[in-house]
Amino acid sequence: MFQNMLENVQKKCPLIHNITNYVTVNDCANIVIACGASPIMADDKDEVADITTICAGLNINIGTLNSRTIASMLIAGKRANELNHPVVLDPVGAGASKLRTETAMQLLQEVKFSVIRGNISEIKTLASGSGTTKGVDADVADKVTEDNLDDVIAFAKGFAKKTGAVIAITGAIDIVADSKKAYCIRNGHPMMSSITGTGCQLSAMTAAFVTANPDHSLEAAAASVAAMGYAGEVAHSRLTEMDGNSTYRNYIIDAIYNMTPEMLEKGAKYEVR
Repeated sequence: MFQNMLENVQKKCPLIHNITNYVTVNDCANIVIACGASPIMADDKDEVADITTICAGLNINIGTLNSRTIASMLIAGKRANELNHPVVLDPVGAGASKLRTETAMQLLQEVKFSVIRGNISEIKTLASGSGTTKGVDADVADKVTEDNLDDVIAFAKGFAKKTGAVIAITGAIDIVADSKKAYCIRNGHPMMSSITGTGCQLSAMTAAFVTANPDHSLEAAAASVAAMGYAGEVAHSRLTEMDGNSTYRNYIIDAIYNMTPEMLEKGAKYEVR
């Protein structure tokens, strides 16, 4: 199944509009190209509706928020919804400041998302901010482990049901879930946390995957998460003792560029619950 998801990205080469943060914008563009899609990076409110119209999917990342781009995100998101284009939300740092949290909540209220991807803390912030402060979500720790995996899966499925979006929680164990099914993915390498922007890159690539596979959003998002983790493994295997996180970042993009659908199918480590 994951093989088909990557095949469709490479075959269709979807054009993806990214409103993302200036720390990682270049890496996001490169990872989208590497997986077989095409990026456009545009965030001025006077053009985002036009850009979204000519693209097939939209990625919204709140990593470096300002009042100018918040307006642009809402305009682009609503236009994408009108066109029935997939939209991915990366709520970077939600919970860290009032602005980030309120912006993420406003986006959730005004834009329909196909996928919401973040770490467990960010996703918990969105869930609690939308009124689900009791039950399993309140009990989920800020780190996904084998011991609390069942609780996190239940939380992800519940939030997916509430939002209508696929929920992708990334960490040591990645969970990608809709309201009925969850993929638990165990690809990746700890060194990935030493690079700024692997999550941002993943969200941009996920937009490409779900856009190329509109009838399989859950599987497409899971395939993208597995591909990024597997690329982290491949890239780490290439490092020498003289290499560091900068080389590792480039090797990850290279690994995505060189990844075939067959390699992804063979290298993905996951279970379905």
